[in-house]
Amino acid sequence: MKKWIKIVSVTLILVSIVWNPATAQEEDKGYHFDEVVRLETSPVKDQQSSGTCWCFATVSFLETELLRMGRPEHDLSEMYLVRHTYIQKAKDYVRFHGHNNFNQGGQAHDAITEMEQHGIVPEQAYPGLDYGSDIHRHGEVVSVMTGYLKGVLDSRKPYTPVWDEGFASILDNYFGEVPGEFEYKGETYTPASFEESLGLDTDNYVELTSFSHHPWYKAFDLEVPDNWSHDSYYNLPLDELVEVMDHSLQEGYSVVWDGDVSSQGFSHSNGVAVVPADEESPFKEHPVEEQTITQELRQEQFNNQTMTDDHLMHLTGISEDQEGTRYYLTKNSWNTDSNAYGGFLNMSEPFIRLNTVAIMVHKDAIPDDIAEKLGFE
Repeated sequence: MKKWIKIVSVTLILVSIVWNPATAQEEDKGYHFDEVVRLETSPVKDQQSSGTCWCFATVSFLETELLRMGRPEHDLSEMYLVRHTYIQKAKDYVRFHGHNNFNQGGQAHDAITEMEQHGIVPEQAYPGLDYGSDIHRHGEVVSVMTGYLKGVLDSRKPYTPVWDEGFASILDNYFGEVPGEFEYKGETYTPASFEESLGLDTDNYVELTSFSHHPWYKAFDLEVPDNWSHDSYYNLPLDELVEVMDHSLQEGYSVVWDGDVSSQGFSHSNGVAVVPADEESPFKEHPVEEQTITQELRQEQFNNQTMTDDHLMHLTGISEDQEGTRYYLTKNSWNTDSNAYGGFLNMSEPFIRLNTVAIMVHKDAIPDDIAEKLGFE
């Protein structure tokens, strides 16, 4: 996803409870949502001035997995995983002579990969704020890292064997040195032992997508820039991808969602995302008729890059508006004060069908017939 930096203004509308026709008409405006499914999840966090939504969404997913498993609530460190991701991303960038992607963006599997390799820590053990700020501001550190890597690539070959140590020192100075041990709730852990104590099995998590330029039910290297590690995604027809999301949420499993939020039908401040049939439709004021989304339309928009890999969020439920239209309750990482829904929003099924680039789910959340087609046991 691109570097989505949260700049959100929220208007609170106070409505009088005194009944009169004018008030009744005013109350009919807007969206009224009923929750059909709402999974227990950890509190909404804030990625602030950083392009790390991929990590915030995936860590939220992991925290929610722990709750689903009956474990205590944990506040896990996003920046611990971000820091380790930058190390591997820099190594690949140099190996590809500067032709691999290096920026703030990433994918859900990046957080999973780094947790597999380096463990994980709670937020209190690694807030990642060693640069004199009380919020995440990554513009400067990214510029410094990018300049350093350019200097390495422009230098006379062979490269020295310590360039990566120099790069790691940048991260130590900005984010902080990685703790070898830490105290948490009266126990002493290493990152590896803490991960083991959580009981998460990362082999259970798979990524799915839906694009017709690759065979169905096969895995392929998804062609988006932030898939810098060239991981594979399983390919499903669109109806089955939506079926997986529905089944997952109904069975108590949440979903990491990766997609496009650049269209005018996405309004986090209003807590809604739709695909209006009429581009001039006042969708922010009340539910409107939406486009019918086909496999061909989403493929066309992916091909011409109208639909791009912008942002990752976390699906934690299903809702319906006053007209019975289905939405997906979506946990964003733009803080609780970013809208009147406490940082959540409702994305309609047409919006999901058109704008989903990929999802991550637990294997057990996939319907048996689809899992069989994918070759899962």
